[in-house]
Amino acid sequence: MTGRYDCAPIREEVHLSMHEAGPDRHPDVTFDRGRGHRIGIEEAVLCGQKSVSQIAGILADARDEDRRLLLTRLTADQFAALPEDLRRSVDYCAASRTAILGKIGPLSKNPRIALVSAGTSDYVPLAEAKRTLAYGGMDASEVSDVGVAGLWRLLAREQLLREMDVVIVFAGMDAALPSVVAGLVPGVVIGVPTSVGYGVARGGRVALDSILASCAPGVTVVNIDNGYGAATSALRLANMMRRAKSGE
Repeated sequence: MTGRYDCAPIREEVHLSMHEAGPDRHPDVTFDRGRGHRIGIEEAVLCGQKSVSQIAGILADARDEDRRLLLTRLTADQFAALPEDLRRSVDYCAASRTAILGKIGPLSKNPRIALVSAGTSDYVPLAEAKRTLAYGGMDASEVSDVGVAGLWRLLAREQLLREMDVVIVFAGMDAALPSVVAGLVPGVVIGVPTSVGYGVARGGRVALDSILASCAPGVTVVNIDNGYGAATSALRLANMMRRAKSGE
């Protein structure tokens, strides 16, 4: 008699990455076209260290194959250097440094997601998260500039935040805000340390360590300034909630 946790092989169809690759026009690129099918989140293109020709090749392939595409950390200079026809084919947001090829929407409000920033200086990763969520089909409410230096600002929005299923909190300096939020709300709290701060803030390392050391139970943390990572964590939760609801 086998137990619930035996080691019997799972006989399910396996989708191998070697069968999901396509004819990439740039020799340095092997795009993961099947990632969305496998995990529910499509491959995004991190543009920061890529050449313009690499970005152009990836984008042109997606356009010609009628695929949607999310590009992150795309600087204004990189965008301006792209061929004009490719620039016209995407929706570029300089604040979030993201570009989106293909349509967005309508956006779902279930689960309910809030993006909370300690200060306006934390806006860039927040904007990156908001665009990533929109690309993934999710709406999000913004609660900005509610850092703990003026705690009344956060408490004035407490009821709204308590209604949220997922709260993504962006904070630099001492990053106390995620812990305070997690002590007030029942939803999932994802902390995003930002590189905002002076001196010993060390480009966000103090904020990261602070959230990692949070005394509030169940706080999750992503890397410094990683709005994309926080948003995709929320998208995984959303996908899981949909699967649970449908009984899959």
